[in-house]
Amino acid sequence: MKRILIVDDEEDLRSLLNDLLSPQYEVREAANGPEALQLVLRDPPDLIILDVSMPGMNGIQVCQALRKEPRTAKIPVIMLTAHALPENEFDGLLAGADEYVIKPFVSKDLLARVRKFLPTSSDG
Repeated sequence: MKRILIVDDEEDLRSLLNDLLSPQYEVREAANGPEALQLVLRDPPDLIILDVSMPGMNGIQVCQALRKEPRTAKIPVIMLTAHALPENEFDGLLAGADEYVIKPFVSKDLLARVRKFLPTSSDG
């Protein structure tokens, strides 16, 4: 089963994403950037869903750190943010994100983006 790491400081959003993704994927969670990096380096997931705005180490910094590490450089990253300005999306993509999703998001849209990187057996 493909593995996804959800990184967000909001427990409610982590729970919502876990409920959405866990029927088809193995889901792990991290509440902050340093915790996420530790988990990824110990046991790299197949995809990371990463919040941009977190205290301390934000999602941009986490993504940059992932892209600098050879073992994690190719892991797909979907960034989530409440900031809908074009320059924010540019910063996320420049940091190495593969997708950039604005909150609130439509569950089907996020699932489609996840499946782009991690197709399931039911995807045909």
